[in-house]
Amino acid sequence: MRKVARQAAPDGVDQYLRVHKADIVAALLNGGVLAEAAAREKFRCICATLAAILHCDYFALLDRLRRDYYYFAPEIAPHAAMDRDGIERAYADLLQSVDTVLKDANFVELPHDEIADAHARRTLLRVEVAAPLEDFRDVRFYRRGRHFEAFEQRRWFGLRRRKIEAEVYDDVVLLVATKSTDEIGSRRKLRALERRKIRPGSVLLKYFRNVAVADLKALFPNVRVVMSSADKLMLGVPALAGGIPILLNLYATITVLFVVIGFYLGVSAAVEDKDMKTALAALSGLVALGSFIVQQWIKYQRQSLKYRTELTDNVYFRNVNNNAGIFDYLVGAAEQQECKEVVLAYYFLLAAPSPGPAELESRIESWLRETFGAAPAFKVGEALATLDRIGLIRRDGERVSALPLDAACTQLRGVWERLVPLDSRKPS
Repeated sequence: MRKVARQAAPDGVDQYLRVHKADIVAALLNGGVLAEAAAREKFRCICATLAAILHCDYFALLDRLRRDYYYFAPEIAPHAAMDRDGIERAYADLLQSVDTVLKDANFVELPHDEIADAHARRTLLRVEVAAPLEDFRDVRFYRRGRHFEAFEQRRWFGLRRRKIEAEVYDDVVLLVATKSTDEIGSRRKLRALERRKIRPGSVLLKYFRNVAVADLKALFPNVRVVMSSADKLMLGVPALAGGIPILLNLYATITVLFVVIGFYLGVSAAVEDKDMKTALAALSGLVALGSFIVQQWIKYQRQSLKYRTELTDNVYFRNVNNNAGIFDYLVGAAEQQECKEVVLAYYFLLAAPSPGPAELESRIESWLRETFGAAPAFKVGEALATLDRIGLIRRDGERVSALPLDAACTQLRGVWERLVPLDSRKPS
């Protein structure tokens, strides 16, 4: 059966229905519409058969996603048989498949200006990070659900702490398309991709959970830690205070050291004893300077490592899955979302005599709010389109009515038998 692409949610509207499908069905069975035990059993059968039919639809979508992603998986070597035009067509197919499943799962693509605004904000991490977008061919963020959380922000070396409230996305999917070898050109960037085991021209898919909006840039695969102004002062001021006296002492003796070196190389004819002492002092100063530089470098590396560890921990514990591994989860989430929407729409069409789409949407949203405290924007158009495709509703202009339970059971049985022919279900 053909899948119908979903419409994106309006700006600021959350369409993600968090309530579990089993809880929704249980609450509907306790409603007044299904008063008799026989009616409740038929409704259970309808819900189970709808779930099975939608599972078949989404299995086909999962197979298409795996096929479209095959040429862009980082783990697979490039395919010589695919020319540039073929790669472009395959990339367009992949984007369409990913966009379809994400919208079915009630994800919303973030506009580029919103991503840029998030990058300009101060991160909630104590570290500053940089993620050059020009390193990639294409970057897309998708988010689902959002809430506000209280965070503790430390300043002045932890002496001052304050509570701030920040917006957090429940789920985030990142799609990053790397440039091809010809587009990259730079050997340094090619070596960096090789170190990360990323093939040029591949597409990286990352799934994260509970990500603060201001920390979106920390999710990029090329993110690097940048020393803040405070860190530079902490490392630079002691370096200047300790290094200047060494340089001043060295400046007064360095010329004598060169004279002594010239004597041993046969350039100078003679050297006095006091010059030897001065040369030894200069040599000690050089050793002290070298030791000081090494100490400052170690301090810098230790601070950088500390920040990279904090950044890695922050991303690691929010990462859910990567690349082809996210397809099963996303397809399952999309299947659950659509199944809940279709069950709700069919039930409330049974409960009300031929409502219009706007009235049906209002009733379902009110019921979800009163029963579960949930307030998503119900996608009534998509739910009715699925019911219409399966044949469970009748339309009369703007008015919509549901097939009675008995007729719905017969219709679903016919749809299921067309999907799974009886001959293929006979035991061998």
